Amino acid sequence: MPLIPEEPQIHESAQGPRATPASGRTAPTPRPVPGPRPAAPSRPGRPGPLRPTPPAQRTPRDAAPAKPGPSGPTAPAAAASPQIQLIPASAEGALDAAEEAVDLLLDSGRAPGEVLVLTTGAQHPWAEHELSFGEASYWAQHDAGDDVFYADAAVASRAATRPVVVVAVNGGPASAAATALPLAHARAGALLIVCGDPQQINSVLGAGV
Repeated sequence: MPLIPEEPQIHESAQGPRATPASGRTAPTPRPVPGPRPAAPSRPGRPGPLRPTPPAQRTPRDAAPAKPGPSGPTAPAAAASPQIQLIPASAEGALDAAEEAVDLLLDSGRAPGEVLVLTTGAQHPWAEHELSFGEASYWAQHDAGDDVFYADAAVASRAATRPVVVVAVNGGPASAAATALPLAHARAGALLIVCGDPQQINSVLGAGV
């Protein structure tokens, strides 16, 4: 006859002692301390929490150049010198050469008021005609600045600066060209055209114009 094993009996003492407070009530079992909670996953379609991005480091090439501080009085920038063009001509043909130069300037798009013509010898016929009405009327046309203006080189200091100055070295005293060319150079904003004897003109231009 087979033996049936007896079921082990579990005694209360095997479960360990129970903490019994003085009042005789059973103390509740301590609950585990919760650890750090994991971050909630981001929802689909929405970016996760944004972290501030540190500012990018600028290299010396990306950095804007520093503006120099004032180190003293600043000298004014020197004005650009006008281009000089020489048209060989005799004293008798200098005025005609100047007229042809003016025609070419106007044909190339220059406005009449941008051109000043100076003569070292005889006056241009237009100037003689306008001066017959008096100097006030003559210089009023200069001040208007809407047409080519012809003047004697002796009064060039009174003329205002224009983009183009044409000088006809058509005679006059020996010192006329030496006086007229520096004044014409100072009045020319972009271009100075000199019609006359190349040797005489070069000697004046090389002397300090």
